[in-house]
Amino acid sequence: MKRWMVALVTFAFLAAACTAGGNDASPSAVDTGASASHAPVTIEMWSAWTSKAELSDFDKIFASFEKAYPWITVKSVGNVDDTKMLAAINSGTPPDAALSFSLDNIGKFCQSGAWQDLTPYMDQSNFDTSQFPPVVEEYTSFGGSRCALPFLTDAYGLYYNQDMFDKAHITEPPKTMSELVDVAKKLTVFNPDGSIKVAGFVPYMAYYETNVVTISSMFNARWYSDDGTKSAVNTDPAWKDMANWQKELVDFYGYDNLQRFVAGQGDEWGSEQDFQTGRVAMTIDGEWRTSDNFMGNPPAVNYMTAPFPVPDANADMYGMGQVGGTIIGIPKGAPHPEEAWLLVSWMATDTPTLVYMANTVRNVPTTYDALSSPDLDVTPQFQTFLDIFANPNSHYKETSAIGQADQDLMASFMEKWQAGKVADLQAGLDDVAKQIDDQLAQAQTP
Repeated sequence: MKRWMVALVTFAFLAAACTAGGNDASPSAVDTGASASHAPVTIEMWSAWTSKAELSDFDKIFASFEKAYPWITVKSVGNVDDTKMLAAINSGTPPDAALSFSLDNIGKFCQSGAWQDLTPYMDQSNFDTSQFPPVVEEYTSFGGSRCALPFLTDAYGLYYNQDMFDKAHITEPPKTMSELVDVAKKLTVFNPDGSIKVAGFVPYMAYYETNVVTISSMFNARWYSDDGTKSAVNTDPAWKDMANWQKELVDFYGYDNLQRFVAGQGDEWGSEQDFQTGRVAMTIDGEWRTSDNFMGNPPAVNYMTAPFPVPDANADMYGMGQVGGTIIGIPKGAPHPEEAWLLVSWMATDTPTLVYMANTVRNVPTTYDALSSPDLDVTPQFQTFLDIFANPNSHYKETSAIGQADQDLMASFMEKWQAGKVADLQAGLDDVAKQIDDQLAQAQTP
């Protein structure tokens, strides 16, 4: 399930404890040979798993690690968000290893030194990064620091109601944004009073996974300049393309009408989620939605999945999508960093572990070996997301030192835009870019 879209974490209190790009002392090699003698060590892994069931499933992986490294015991502590973790780092009482769902904070983790640069550990152990698809390198690094490794990922695609498609004699999912608009209009059903009974596709930003990150990714919109020092939301024409595409569908429904429909949405994580009840014909969502825990067995609706449409001008990029997921690392001041490295590197690369977790929580595994494992439970609907992750054009938005603040600023603007309260699109984007640039400047001030 979706795991990292969380509230922006304030890093200001870390300034006194961490320096940009800071590293702890160079690691010492751990002799893992059969004849080596080790004193027993207990290391703590803090994670953001909040569900008791998911945390219990997660905890089961450590038995295999402890068998491989019998002198190490792993103490797993769940329900730890980034705020708690960073407070522990600041107070000098960090865990040995940490798992975060807050991918947007990777820039802050790396730049502040809150998470150690793993490059020395990787060099020392000849760690092979080619076992990960290239996109993993992009979203686990920032500013020359590789401060995280992946542990499963999410991919976003199109879910569509096959019965509604068949009834409307639509034979294949839309591949371009203009096709998506046409199909959405055909599949929309209005009540006699003009209200929306079934929405073909809901373009409202902040409706489930329809947000500025997922949609801008499909438009391949740039958030920053090539050197990462300036916002590009006012210079990349893809942002205007996205806004105008959205406006066509918003105008089709009528903003007030659409807002009332969205206000009646079912719980995203329950059985009343709109796609699952047939309230919408198409939606953008992650691979976790294919789980029996959500769709049921048999599924609540007859559905299929496909890559999300791309702009008409980029039709040759169809098949890509937004990807990015859970990250793991070693906090600054970890009591047992060398043993923690054994754990995080094992978690990131052990094929049976990744396959087990992928099958259990229905996420995409993050190594080539795990992706091709015969033990991976693959349905036609889930295969879509494996293909999206493997697509060379798939990506996550550029990360920065201001974490999720850029998304919050753009989301606020898009709320005004979809409500028809923006008279000049370019001027509005200029204002957002200035606000992002101002925050970037503050983040780089010692």
